[in-house]
Amino acid sequence: MPFSLVPDQVLDRYTDVTASMLQALGVRLLLCDLDYTLAPRSVREPDRTLTDWLSGLEAAGIEVVILSNNRSSRRVETFCSQLGIRYVGRAGKPSSRGYREAMALAGAPPGETAMLGDKLLTDVLGARRSGVRALMVEPLGGPVGSWNRFLHLLQEPFKQISKRRYRNHE
Repeated sequence: MPFSLVPDQVLDRYTDVTASMLQALGVRLLLCDLDYTLAPRSVREPDRTLTDWLSGLEAAGIEVVILSNNRSSRRVETFCSQLGIRYVGRAGKPSSRGYREAMALAGAPPGETAMLGDKLLTDVLGARRSGVRALMVEPLGGPVGSWNRFLHLLQEPFKQISKRRYRNHE
């Protein structure tokens, strides 16, 4: 797969990713980053919006697996056990190892898999390297700290390219 940091689609938040959208793309496995994608890092428990969103995807036959680089297995394990979903922790994104492990866990090939995340250099690049569709959202709670604010500024041109491409294909 060619190298690209341009996501396939940029959305405001995870709830903009719908079951019908994923089904139209042929996606049956959605890999999701946890921190700043599904919940701000400071949030310890899933909220009702997240559980309802996951229930809707599950009802449509779309499996969700958390793919996280989080160094604390406790956070990811606790969060996922409360949701009743599987995860691959310490995934090593943008390496394809974690992506391959998650796809094997769910029995889904790259062509039926999408990755949802908030960072180009981990989530989008890893998706590209793994041959899966790359969906990007704005970070929940906004970028925290000067380093993250800087990274998100660097991401802006790539997000704008994606938004223009998506508008041209509508």
